[in-house]
Amino acid sequence: MAYETFAFIYDEVMDETLYQQWLAFSKRHLPAETKDILELACGTGALATAFAKDGYHVTGLDLSEEMLMIASQRAYEEDVSIQFVEGDMLDLSEIGQYQAITCFSDSLCYMKNAQDVQQVFDEVYQALEDDGRFLFDVHSIHQIDTVFPEYSYHYQGENFAFLWDSYSGEEKHSIEHFLTFFIEEQEGNGKFIREDELHQERTYPLESYLRMLENSGFSKVEAFADFTDEAPSDASKRWFFVAYKE
Repeated sequence: MAYETFAFIYDEVMDETLYQQWLAFSKRHLPAETKDILELACGTGALATAFAKDGYHVTGLDLSEEMLMIASQRAYEEDVSIQFVEGDMLDLSEIGQYQAITCFSDSLCYMKNAQDVQQVFDEVYQALEDDGRFLFDVHSIHQIDTVFPEYSYHYQGENFAFLWDSYSGEEKHSIEHFLTFFIEEQEGNGKFIREDELHQERTYPLESYLRMLENSGFSKVEAFADFTDEAPSDASKRWFFVAYKE
């Protein structure tokens, strides 16, 4: 899945306060001496920029060339130095090693199956320095199975309209997001182009994530919920994990 049309309006529809919450969560769970961070699925670079402005040395990796174009422009405008790399989190063999690796905004839920999630964990473990930490979040089963189905969100901007409708997927604990865009042509003739994208996400029981992280070699894993330092409950929408390589 590649964010194509979505990349160019992503920031318009994204809640900007979430980036500060991801940053705050990270700072609470990273050692004070942490400087080098690899941000997986960095998207349009909003969080990477926030990290960089807070003094971290950041490398941002994303599969989408469109997202990285916007991220590079953002870093330039914000006058921060960030290395952006087009790549797949399923293969981090050439990315180097870092004190910390993050993967937020439920990006891991876009992996096709549990085997791919396990491979990401394996790759992250190898890319972490000793005593490094891996921070990430995923949708909870409650969010995927109960909150998302039949979800509908419509947004209208000055030059585009955006429709988001979600339905249960074929796989267990999966969801399909149907995105429809109506974007005004550059000629300014009042005509709009329609484009459609399908985004598929999938999650797994909390215990499955813990087991897969253990399989990768992480010696200690902490689980939290909804940007807090509280333990997950049946009503939690987003699970957060802090995995230690010791």
